[in-house]
Amino acid sequence: METIEKSVEVLNDLIEINNDRIAGFEHAGKDLGGGDADLKAIFDKFRSDSRKNVKELTAAVNQIGGDVETGHSASGTIHRAWLDVKATFTGHDRKSILAECERGEDAIKKAYKDALTPENGLTMEVDRIVARQQEGIISAHDQIKFLRDRQA
Repeated sequence: METIEKSVEVLNDLIEINNDRIAGFEHAGKDLGGGDADLKAIFDKFRSDSRKNVKELTAAVNQIGGDVETGHSASGTIHRAWLDVKATFTGHDRKSILAECERGEDAIKKAYKDALTPENGLTMEVDRIVARQQEGIISAHDQIKFLRDRQA
């Protein structure tokens, strides 16, 4: 029973941080200017990826008999608030927005790494889902970092 509760907690944490990611990229997209269609498209894709992650994680929680969390994490709320403050001072420039998005991607990358530790008791099937999602998260992080590094 304890292993199931731990697995549900871990999966719910991933659901919450994916919800944060959706909200963060939504907010970041609104801060972009008219000449930033390329970033808006990337942010749309990442939001879509996180929605898919949430659906898969929700199904996994339901399958093991747990209750699904639907909100955002406390750290995600802080992250979005910090993005609001930073935007006030930076004028919504690409590099600052990308740097803040990378900070958010660092957080979700860590959450996935932590989720895949053996003591979390994920079943082999759920572990495969989380590991596959982690690959997408790492790829997205690297893309955001690359784009940020290209800014003058």
